[in-house]
Amino acid sequence: MAEKLVKLGVKRQKGYLYFIDKQGDVSCAKMARGTKKGGGRKKVAKCGIKRKEGYLYFLDKKGDVSCAKMKRGGKKKKR
Repeated sequence: MAEKLVKLGVKRQKGYLYFIDKQGDVSCAKMARGTKKGGGRKKVAKCGIKRKEGYLYFLDKKGDVSCAKMKRGGKKKKR
């Protein structure tokens, strides 16, 4: 179950990928489509989230920053 951290209400534009960057702020980048190149990241909102290990941080459907504990499945690697 996801936990809401910050209420921002970010309005998304079509053709852009929204993510939480290393500084803990919301950024977006143009997605590559066919022969057109993507890239060109820009900050959308500053929120300065401190990340904890083992959690996934994302922008939910309402445009707010949320986090959820990552589920790690599968077999352990043999060394």
